[in-house]
Amino acid sequence: MSTRIGKLTVFFEEPFWVGVFEQIEDGKLSVSKVTFGAEPKDCEIYEYVLKYYNSLHFSPAIETVVKEEVKNPKKRQKEIHKQMSAKGIGTKSQQALNLQREQYKKQRKIKSREEKLAEEKRLFFNFQCSKSGFDWNR
Repeated sequence: MSTRIGKLTVFFEEPFWVGVFEQIEDGKLSVSKVTFGAEPKDCEIYEYVLKYYNSLHFSPAIETVVKEEVKNPKKRQKEIHKQMSAKGIGTKSQQALNLQREQYKKQRKIKSREEKLAEEKRLFFNFQCSKSGFDWNR
């Protein structure tokens, strides 16, 4: 049976408010980062999740340990206060975001390399045609 756990952390990262969606599925963590801009209200966050959650681009999954759920309500309340006081995002989430950034960087490099080669071929072909005296404007 597949289990999926989702978590959203909203925090202020100069100069914008940022949301980090964490998704744990079968012991693998993937993360997506969203910039909200001005401080979002609860209803705005809820609306964003309903509209755009399916179109979020999550990072490649990394292994993580899933903790058992605590049943005691006092322990749950203590955990909530601990999470509310914590600033920033966890190190596993940071690793996943860095992995996603690296993946986008590789894709961008491949695309720009292909564009550069296409431009060089075009320039070479135009040079060869002008050298041979062939006129494309006829």
